[in-house]
Amino acid sequence: MTRARRSAAAALAVLLLAGLASCGSGGSGGGKPTPSPSASRTPTGLPSPTDRSPHGVLLSAQLAMDTARRAGYSARLGDESATGVLFWAPKTVLRLKRPGSSEQLVILDTTAYRGGDQATAERNAGRHWEKYAAQGAARDIPYAALVDRLNPMVALTAAVAAEGPQLIGEETVDELTVQHYRVVLSAERYAAAQTQLPAGRQEALRAGLGSGDVTLDLWLDGKDQLVRLHRSGGQGNDTVTYQDWGGALSVQAPDAADTADMGTAPLPPLAS
Repeated sequence: MTRARRSAAAALAVLLLAGLASCGSGGSGGGKPTPSPSASRTPTGLPSPTDRSPHGVLLSAQLAMDTARRAGYSARLGDESATGVLFWAPKTVLRLKRPGSSEQLVILDTTAYRGGDQATAERNAGRHWEKYAAQGAARDIPYAALVDRLNPMVALTAAVAAEGPQLIGEETVDELTVQHYRVVLSAERYAAAQTQLPAGRQEALRAGLGSGDVTLDLWLDGKDQLVRLHRSGGQGNDTVTYQDWGGALSVQAPDAADTADMGTAPLPPLAS
């Protein structure tokens, strides 16, 4: 290489080094530092909902409970209490027991089992359970009105359809920190929102809610899961507390040898 070329190459190297130093320092002579790829990377976890308005949160709660599909519950329905397990998808499954009573109710989709107590065994030659099939052309689930009072998806579907949901504030339920929401809507709108139910069942729900407005209070945990529901107005007050959402819950049919098949006999009223 000639002396002239060596001099030119040296000068170019000096200029390149000076430019790199200027860019790295972030000084007035250079551009802003380029962000590293990790600084702008989308988090790998599930994204947080962008709509945290009351309506958006209720939609998120509806999705959370739809995903859970089942939960344990304790309830105060009017003047009566009950505990048990409820599956609302893909099929309806319910176990219910009232305090102070040895009788139980088990619903497996279109079949209901009543009993598990000595009084039932005395009526049925020692068999502790009575089996009832669904009735009517629609073959709907037995005790559907009871299931709809307990089902969190029915309440959340109504809440999402209501106008002007309100965030009441942060509270504590069973040592859990929760957000308290409230909606008010007519019994007609509450029932009409339940497009997943047959028309006859929607009408029965509307009649059960009575006249006037229905107030729904809903307490949601940090994952937008429904912890507690309170429904007031119309014909009375219901409070249902849920736990173990999506847990390893199980409800089994009673032993066939211990069951008296009642066919399509009228369903007996639930004991007080």
